[in-house]
Amino acid sequence: MPKAYYSTVLEQPASMVWAAIRAFDEYAWAGAGADAEMEDGRPGDAVGGIRRVTTPERPIRQRLLAHSDLDRSYTYQLCDPVPYPIHDYRATLRVTPVVDGNRAFVEWCATFDCALDEREHWIEHFVHAGFATWLSSLRTQLLVAAQLGGTFNR
Repeated sequence: MPKAYYSTVLEQPASMVWAAIRAFDEYAWAGAGADAEMEDGRPGDAVGGIRRVTTPERPIRQRLLAHSDLDRSYTYQLCDPVPYPIHDYRATLRVTPVVDGNRAFVEWCATFDCALDEREHWIEHFVHAGFATWLSSLRTQLLVAAQLGGTFNR
């Protein structure tokens, strides 16, 4: 099973980074130009809840499988209809404190399955067109918030 993995270190404390991304129904931090909302009015940390991300191309539905404030992580899966020729997609986004400098280590990984000859393509797609891009947007938004002397606003 292929695995797409990306990690980075952000200059803000892990608690601040987690506060910015913890709500599964908030996705503005990713800068993806997409709106997100939980179906059936469920809260953004309700395990089993489904987030509908409305993109210019198509809606994407994702089910929250696990959410932990203690571990600063959540895990989700893609729901049908899956917008890519893949299946069994499961991803985890995690924030870990970096003690040296009071920074945050952020990692995002996904496992999935697809045709053997398409594995490298989809790994690269999720890493570079997805995780790296979205975490870069988060970095920028956190830096702007810090320069303005405030906290991150969704």
